Amino acid sequence: MGRAFEFRKARKMKRWSAMAKTFTRIGKDIVMAVKEGGPNPETNSRLRAVIQNAKAANMPKDNVERAIKKASDKDTDNYKEVLFEGYGPHGIAILVETATDNNNRTVANVRSYFNKCDGSLGTQGSVEFMFDHTCNFRIPAEGQDPEELELEFIDFGVEEVFADEDGILLYGPFESFGNIQKELENRELEILSSGFERIPQVTKSLDEEQTADIEKLLEKLEEDDDVQNVYHTMAE
Repeated sequence: MGRAFEFRKARKMKRWSAMAKTFTRIGKDIVMAVKEGGPNPETNSRLRAVIQNAKAANMPKDNVERAIKKASDKDTDNYKEVLFEGYGPHGIAILVETATDNNNRTVANVRSYFNKCDGSLGTQGSVEFMFDHTCNFRIPAEGQDPEELELEFIDFGVEEVFADEDGILLYGPFESFGNIQKELENRELEILSSGFERIPQVTKSLDEEQTADIEKLLEKLEEDDDVQNVYHTMAE
């Protein structure tokens, strides 16, 4: 198994944010998708992907339809995706993905979390190069052979395929998202969910006390309403 498998296994073992936070994240994704490509999922592949993720998260259909309708209103503010880079204590690199309608607020909040936890916010490009930006798709496992899928989809950018208890995951580079999505749809393979992740190229092991220091910072970041995802180089 490759790094994507190990990364996913570690992430699954961590606690996930409350369902309300998950719905908030998906709601922002819907707004950004609609503002970018319109409210029709048939012609907006990004919106199609978000709706699949909403279904996978058990987000009520009414909530999804309400979010699409709200996003279609020209008076609804769009969210800007902003990436923050920095270091936590003990030399751990951290990437923070945000979606914000007030960049000044978000910058101030993120900087304060780093400062309060003996970390430092870095400049653009200071740690992003330490992570591989990947895309992933989950499909049902029934009737599928991961090894065969990997061979069949290698020409579309897939680099790693593996099965877990929730289905089969296909991983590829960030820029291959559209090609993989299109081929899965052409083959009428059901996409249960899809998304993007940043996988650390190298991780660093810490002792229990040092891990607690990093967890304190990660918790503050993850609780912020503007934060969508947090990635780091600490071994889990």
